[in-house]
Amino acid sequence: LIVDINEGFQPQTEESLNYLKQFKTPFIVAATKVDRIMGWAPHPEAFFLTSFSQQPKRTQDEVEEKLYKIVGQLGQAGINADRYDRVDDYTKKITIVPISSTTGEGFPELLMLLTGISQKFLKDRLEVEKGTGKGTVLEVKEFKGLGATIDVVVYDGEIKKGDTLVIGGEKTVITKVKAMMKPKPLHDIRVEKQFENVDLVTAADGVKISAPGLDKVIAGSPLRAVRNDKEIEKAKQEVEKEMDEVVIETDHDGALLKADTLGSLEALIKSFKGMVNVRKANVGTVTKSDVMEMKAHDDPIIFAFGVKVSPDIKKLAQDNNVALFDSNVIYKLIDEHNKWKQDATNRAHEATLRKVTRPGRIRVLPGYVFRQSKPAVFGVEVLKGIVRTGYRLHKKGKVVGEIKELQMEGNNVSEIKTGDKAAVSMEDVTIGKQVLEGDILDNFIVEHHKAELEKVKHKLTPEERELIAENQEK
Repeated sequence: LIVDINEGFQPQTEESLNYLKQFKTPFIVAATKVDRIMGWAPHPEAFFLTSFSQQPKRTQDEVEEKLYKIVGQLGQAGINADRYDRVDDYTKKITIVPISSTTGEGFPELLMLLTGISQKFLKDRLEVEKGTGKGTVLEVKEFKGLGATIDVVVYDGEIKKGDTLVIGGEKTVITKVKAMMKPKPLHDIRVEKQFENVDLVTAADGVKISAPGLDKVIAGSPLRAVRNDKEIEKAKQEVEKEMDEVVIETDHDGALLKADTLGSLEALIKSFKGMVNVRKANVGTVTKSDVMEMKAHDDPIIFAFGVKVSPDIKKLAQDNNVALFDSNVIYKLIDEHNKWKQDATNRAHEATLRKVTRPGRIRVLPGYVFRQSKPAVFGVEVLKGIVRTGYRLHKKGKVVGEIKELQMEGNNVSEIKTGDKAAVSMEDVTIGKQVLEGDILDNFIVEHHKAELEKVKHKLTPEERELIAENQEK
């Protein structure tokens, strides 16, 4: 688990840590960029402790302070950890190794500890099978002069030039190895540009493979090598079974998940488990057909993890009311979705509050009758809640009429609230008959509006909630 010693835990670190804990995977923390600490004097490729002992006291103190910050962050996640030389039981404590990727400091200890822990936890579990190869596709890339190629890690057996390959894709890809190329020793296959041609690779080689039809392969998918036609069907079943364990396609409503690799897709599915219903989950970028397909469903949401989404697709989604979230960090997708969901809920609640009759109570002010009838115009004070034009008022359960207009200081208004005084205009009301000076009138709320108000009760003012409680008691 790589942590910048100067920055400490980042959201991606917490995300990775959660997966390590979820799968109960033993791990080491590499606290990188130790050479960036102020005053650090580099000693290329040295043991960390050797280099550390030759640093100024002030620099040593700062290293310790930053390390203990990481120890504390791991502690908050329920993990005991310490600097590697202070750990006495590697099965109970996680080791932290300060390193520099630039100078190579700390790498001797890191490799030694990785070897030791691997021996401890993987003894009798690591076995290289003989026979045809098995591997995992890291990336699918265009390579000058060869077209689509795949970068593969072989974890079992061997692959020869001319072998038939069965590989996971949109549909299972069956093809023959045309060429294989290995990077220089200690170079990363994903970034290396200089390769040497080989006729044979074995576990655990990294290899670039050229073959027809590789543009249909999905990154992260399984690969099997076979040498006769009888093995093809068995290999195909194995590959498709592995693909089916990750790729989802159902008929029910739910979100669409898209990721750049099968591994990313699997992580995405696990993260969203129990949070959202998933209709489909597959590898690849978001397409126009994805958006139009989701538009037709009740839950039009697309999550894109680690894939580029073009501005045209984003606009298409927006124009068709399809919620599209894209990020390279899963927690951001979750946060953005939660915020969107909360905003949508708030908008729905606000729409409900605009649609229904809200609780309100007024008092007819004595001496402020401006017109007795046709329409009756009189002064009122809002005692509690909200009163709007179009609301009907009742007195002790009997409807007296509907508010036609409201005026405050000579200006028409659509609503008045607690403490406001205004002139009210009502048709079909005669002052002295249905309404008397000093009367207390409440908003008349129909039954289905009462049910809607219960759903958004938390959005009402305390006075409105009091009025609802009073009416329930009557």
